[in-house]
Amino acid sequence: MASMAALISKTHYPTHSLPKTLNTHFAPVVKISIPGGFKNRARQKLRVSCGLIDPDGGKLVELFVDESLKGSKRKEAVSLPRIELSQIDLQWVHVLSEGWASPLHGFMRESEFLQTLHFNSLRLDDGSFVNMSVPIVLAIDDSQKRRIGESTKVALVDSDNTVVAILKELETIDFKLNMIRFQSIEIYKHPKEERIARTWGTTAPGLPYVDETITNAGNWLIGGDLEVIESIKYKDGLDRFRLSPAQLREEFTRRNADAVFAFQLRNPVHNGHALLMTDTRRRLLEMGYKNPILLLHPLGGYTKADDVPLSWRMRQHEKVLEDGVLDPETTVVSIFPSPMHYAGPTEVQWHAKARINAGANFYIVGRDPAGMGHPTEKRDLYDADHGKKVLSMAPGLERLNILPFKVAAYDKTQGKMAFFDPSRPQDFLFISGTKMRTLARNKENPPEGFMCSGGWKVLVEYYDSLVPAESGKVPEAVPV
Repeated sequence: MASMAALISKTHYPTHSLPKTLNTHFAPVVKISIPGGFKNRARQKLRVSCGLIDPDGGKLVELFVDESLKGSKRKEAVSLPRIELSQIDLQWVHVLSEGWASPLHGFMRESEFLQTLHFNSLRLDDGSFVNMSVPIVLAIDDSQKRRIGESTKVALVDSDNTVVAILKELETIDFKLNMIRFQSIEIYKHPKEERIARTWGTTAPGLPYVDETITNAGNWLIGGDLEVIESIKYKDGLDRFRLSPAQLREEFTRRNADAVFAFQLRNPVHNGHALLMTDTRRRLLEMGYKNPILLLHPLGGYTKADDVPLSWRMRQHEKVLEDGVLDPETTVVSIFPSPMHYAGPTEVQWHAKARINAGANFYIVGRDPAGMGHPTEKRDLYDADHGKKVLSMAPGLERLNILPFKVAAYDKTQGKMAFFDPSRPQDFLFISGTKMRTLARNKENPPEGFMCSGGWKVLVEYYDSLVPAESGKVPEAVPV
């Protein structure tokens, strides 16, 4: 992936404190039917301005221990109670450590958990709110709770028993009262049913993230501030694409971006996606921006078993760039480390909020974002339009410009992907994800112009790799 690697910067840059802004930007760039509840907000004039959007809370919160202190922190961890982290727990440490969840300083204490669960936002000390729609929590069981006892610090280790971080109390100085305040680590009940119901809107069996992380998790949650000793590395050949918010901000600044529009995906890129992204840049230029930059940001954390694995998706994205479907000069490719919940309108707020912290001031949202099929019924779990509507009204996301999808389909008269024209529906072919997967499995080609040939070849190779060999074993994914 040398060609795609050239699109990103590999140096880790220091975090800079940025002044807090109260400016609100809302600009639905494409025409949609706007519910009365937020028509006035949609009419607000977009101010074209230079510079990147400020992180939530005014500054990026990175949680790494200074290099000079790592040795002493590792020694300190030897005598502390330990919690072994799952792979998804490690992904959340990754998210927290780099500031994607700013202004969070660690796994949520109960007050943060409840605000997230019931309000989809957090109140800051100054009375303002930031969006936070999914709980970022660490579950422990009864035996772990007993081992921790009255300890004020806990070592977090990976499956090799390597210390990754220390969970600790929060120490702050109150200059008005001339005193030091402490907020200890906190262990509280894990209300699983309430968490599931409020995050997913259902407690139906078969929700992938719930089955993977919540159902068999401990009955307690532990919250506290994090001191991260080891940055999370996956050693899968893709670490160079995992740019932190600070690195992305530095890259956007280096490219003189005056607007950043983010596109998240967990699927291969077809020409309909590319049409949307290139058309978005065109519209931003028409609005007065001089150098809008696309953040192509595939999700890299946990995904359900039938999603195309990250390594294959990144290979496919590389071919899209190599074939010139997207312009490498105006595209930054990076991996978003968050696990996937498939929680629809609730989760898409998290996806948008995290991109604010990376410097994006525009977010492209499509049909049924972060959605999935109902686990027990033959229907979608969420209304396809609710995600974009919720994003346009969500508390704490007022500074982010939401760009709803224009619907793209295969135009049979032009032999390419185009925006759907309702005046001639007979000319358009909608190729669903299911249809695309079926064609790839059968090694059949889609209509010419649906996806670049190199990208389609990668997809066919992936599904071909799933066919059991004569030994009965499924081949491993091809290394990147």
